[in-house]
Amino acid sequence: MTPPTAQPASPSDWDPQRVSARRSISLMALGALTGLALAGYALFTARGTTTFHVPAEDVALVNQQPIARADFYTQLQATYGVDNAHATPTQRRRVLDDMIREELFVQRGKELDIAATDPDVRTAMVSAIEQMAAADAVTSEPSDGALQAYFKAHQDRYAQEGVMDVRDLVFPETADSAGAAGALAAGTPLTAALGRFQGRDTGRETGEDFYFAAKIHLGGALFGVARTVPSGGVSSTVAQPDGVHLLYMIRNTPPQPFAFEEARGQVLSDLRNDKVKRTTAQYQGFLRQRANVLIAGDLR
Repeated sequence: MTPPTAQPASPSDWDPQRVSARRSISLMALGALTGLALAGYALFTARGTTTFHVPAEDVALVNQQPIARADFYTQLQATYGVDNAHATPTQRRRVLDDMIREELFVQRGKELDIAATDPDVRTAMVSAIEQMAAADAVTSEPSDGALQAYFKAHQDRYAQEGVMDVRDLVFPETADSAGAAGALAAGTPLTAALGRFQGRDTGRETGEDFYFAAKIHLGGALFGVARTVPSGGVSSTVAQPDGVHLLYMIRNTPPQPFAFEEARGQVLSDLRNDKVKRTTAQYQGFLRQRANVLIAGDLR
């Protein structure tokens, strides 16, 4: 009986002496998986990433948001009055826990869009943006030339407040007021002049007042006349709805302008404030131009 003929072994896919599509695909897949694994390891362990490594300039990361080391030191000093070198581990941990808590709440507030509904948060955000926009104006140091030019352009702001002691007298007719004016100028006592010419003291001014207060009491028209009347003088007549007024000036001390050096600090503050207003207005205009603002028809 003839023994069965042995079948030759099938060639292996991993035989380097032959070409195999299956082997090529397998090696390509293995290489891709190895590359992904290495890339993932590098992503999650490399220095400078925000997942497992806290950068040197920070003390913590909260959902990848950094808590700056400088802010931590400032908070530590404000809370306990010590620097980092002299703080205890418990103090450091409490401050850090408070800052982490704050960051968590801030992030939650962003998720809930608290700024859209809470007026205090909205006000704080507006203030922060205004301060950011005005930072250059606040920190800049103008030259003496710029300060002096501003001082000259707004000279009326920088003067010692004027003081006046005036009586506002009212008469029924112009002739009466004119007669009273002559009598007062001749030295007739105030009460006698009023009785003789049927006048009365309105009582709007009964003693010394700063110019700004006198303007409030007398009104703009009468104050404009009063500031030109010298001490001991009598004004021209001023017709008003309630009669003809006469201003008897007991004492008038006009405002005395300050020298530039006396007013330098206030000039610097005013110049910066004006610059802040202009800068903020320009920033608002920029934001308004790039925004899509729709206004209801009844308010256009």
